[in-house]
Amino acid sequence: MPGTCVIGLQWGDEAKGKLVDLLAPNFDIVCRFLGGSNAGHTVVTGDTTYKLHLIPSGILNAETTNVIAPGVVLNPGTIIDELNGLTAQGLTTDNLLISERVHVVFPWHIAEDKLLNAKKIKGESIGTTLRGIGPCYCDKVGRSFAIRLGDMYRDDFADRVRSIVEAKNAILIGIGGDDSEPLEAEAIIAEYSGYAEALKSYVRDTTHFMLDAVDDGCSILFEGAQGALLDIDHGTFPFVTSSNSSGVGVSGGSGIPARHINKVIGVIKAYSTRVGGGPFPTEQDNEDGQRLRELGNEYGTTTGRPRRCGWFDAVAVRYTSRLSGATALSLMMMDVISQIPEVKICVAYELDGERITNFPCDADDLRRVKPIYETYAGWDTDLTNTTNYDEFPQAAKDYVARIAELVGVPVEVVSVGPDRAQTIVLTDGVTALAGLNS
Repeated sequence: MPGTCVIGLQWGDEAKGKLVDLLAPNFDIVCRFLGGSNAGHTVVTGDTTYKLHLIPSGILNAETTNVIAPGVVLNPGTIIDELNGLTAQGLTTDNLLISERVHVVFPWHIAEDKLLNAKKIKGESIGTTLRGIGPCYCDKVGRSFAIRLGDMYRDDFADRVRSIVEAKNAILIGIGGDDSEPLEAEAIIAEYSGYAEALKSYVRDTTHFMLDAVDDGCSILFEGAQGALLDIDHGTFPFVTSSNSSGVGVSGGSGIPARHINKVIGVIKAYSTRVGGGPFPTEQDNEDGQRLRELGNEYGTTTGRPRRCGWFDAVAVRYTSRLSGATALSLMMMDVISQIPEVKICVAYELDGERITNFPCDADDLRRVKPIYETYAGWDTDLTNTTNYDEFPQAAKDYVARIAELVGVPVEVVSVGPDRAQTIVLTDGVTALAGLNS
């Protein structure tokens, strides 16, 4: 049973959705195991663009079963909109299963998110997507106010909502004072009861489904969301997401033991981006950063926010690659970096006068580091129509090779554009992609 993970190794937005879409036809199951509608995966096929937030990118392949596992927090209204949008584009969604164990995002979570995000931590806002993800995870861990999807089909659902709304209204007033608006329990009950009915045919005990699939020898592709540098335990805390977005979160979120996973593909951009607050050592808040933003269309799938842009950070990616157990790298957006006259790779940091190659734990220390760069002449070549790696200019090959050397993991896939076809496989290591091109 080949289990493969696709994990973003930066701050998210690494084009994981494209890779999952490419791999999905070769797997029986695609499993999304963490995060919520704060994620955004864009998949381009010819003239058609699909934007996904909760539904796994494998949904575009009708023969693959797509699973939303217990580690996800679900906004039912959002996923219903996604389902309707896919249906309108002529796709079937009968191949989707949603765990009854997923925790549900309610209006009080979104209200809390907006109020809490206005508070500054270490001098700046965390910069969340305001989708209620963090507060929902807080309630999941706190348990008293948590509602799972399966709870919405039980007789005491309405009473649970009334009780929680009473408590949450008091909490919201405590946080926001006059800025808080009271929640109406009966309106929420009616709205979410409708959602429950609309989603009923998709709801399953996916943990047993997945374990049975493992026993039956099915192949599973695990789809990460966000990026490893946003991992709640191992990322740039507190400027992180609310779940384990690195490779260490796969088993906990999906329910599948790690021994069933034999390949981890780390997805990276040829440069770096970040959305929201927090330290970003290689950020270029200048013409270089703006050029990367415009060439790469670096605006969020979920929010439309402009992404912060900078040079490739090998210190950070080596850390997340080791953390996630990456066995291969998929290097995305090489077409973007190929239009830059001079490119840089951060190979180390300077902290308090000392050269370091370990990624600092504390956000304040990371904010103080000075990146140490290697500079390379650009190759000014349009790679978007390239179908073979041998066609790359030597300077581009040197750039790819240096990234692999610094990270300590081979680059096995290179992307030269957003379309499925704009993908080059360097080796036969990514067996699920064998036959695309080489």
